[in-house]
Amino acid sequence: MALMDFIKKQFIDVIQWTEDSDGTLAWRFPMAGMEIQNGGTLVVRESQMAVFVNEGKVADVFGPGTYKLTTQTLPVLTYLKNWDKLFESPFKSDVYFFSTRQQIDQKWGTPQPITIRDKDFGAVRLRAFGNYAFRVADPKLFHTEISGTRESYTVAEVDGQLRGLVLQNISNAIASSGLPFLDLAANQIAFANALSQELQPAFAKIGLLLEAMTVQNVSLPEELQKILDQKIGMGMVGNDMGKFMQYQTAQAIPKFAEGAGNGGGVAGDAMGLGAGVALGQVLAQNLQQGLQGGAAQAAPAAPAAAAPVGVRPDEVMATLEKLADLKAKGILTQEEFDTKKAELLKKLV
Repeated sequence: MALMDFIKKQFIDVIQWTEDSDGTLAWRFPMAGMEIQNGGTLVVRESQMAVFVNEGKVADVFGPGTYKLTTQTLPVLTYLKNWDKLFESPFKSDVYFFSTRQQIDQKWGTPQPITIRDKDFGAVRLRAFGNYAFRVADPKLFHTEISGTRESYTVAEVDGQLRGLVLQNISNAIASSGLPFLDLAANQIAFANALSQELQPAFAKIGLLLEAMTVQNVSLPEELQKILDQKIGMGMVGNDMGKFMQYQTAQAIPKFAEGAGNGGGVAGDAMGLGAGVALGQVLAQNLQQGLQGGAAQAAPAAPAAAAPVGVRPDEVMATLEKLADLKAKGILTQEEFDTKKAELLKKLV
């Protein structure tokens, strides 16, 4: 009886797969030298597909259902084996199951800022991240291109390749969306749709279907975000450079004053405070008049307070350094900086 049980185990009557964990895309049925019985049963559950591989060639592909294995249900395999009639003896063939359900919440993100062209800001470096979902759509193609003869193939093993495809297509997606950066950050759904369209062909080449794509955040690096905040501040005062500079100076003066209690040195703190006062006086008088452009049409105002007589050289140098910093950030143009520089240097003569 034991001998009969042993012989019986060498032939497979039922071929099926019940997933015992998440993240498995492909699984090979363990043949272990066993043979498939004539008239055996193949069970393919919903969210699965099965592939028969004979001598390295994909023969038959089965969708969900229960199949009795005969020459009628294995037409390609029958042709490859040259069966002229119903096979009566057991046969060997590799059987692979593929999970076709969605693999959800797959993360993607830019490890480093990527550079894109923007019609508002020129070249912009941005960061973005989100998630996506995909499924195996063509098990034959996925088997030949990706999973091969492995016992199993998981989502984790293909994750790096898919993330790379996402990052590779971000720039094209932004270009095709036609959205500037500020609108891009406010229209993340449009960005996600454009990115999905760019990625679909790349996923299809390896037998996958991109089911969903989300963009959860789009942001600038910290240093560029500061410049953007300054531009927003200028917009809030109607792009009036004079008012904006007055606001910047008013914000800076308390920071200079705070240095007195932080061990920064009385002389250094006094110089910083003096520079802030001088900057406020100079810009209030000159920058506002130079950028308004309508001084000739305005009624003559009372003579503005002249710059302090006998400005110290260290104050002038400190003011020049502040103006140079504003020019570097794009707040002042080169022409505006040169004009103010000349005015300040005259005070040293």
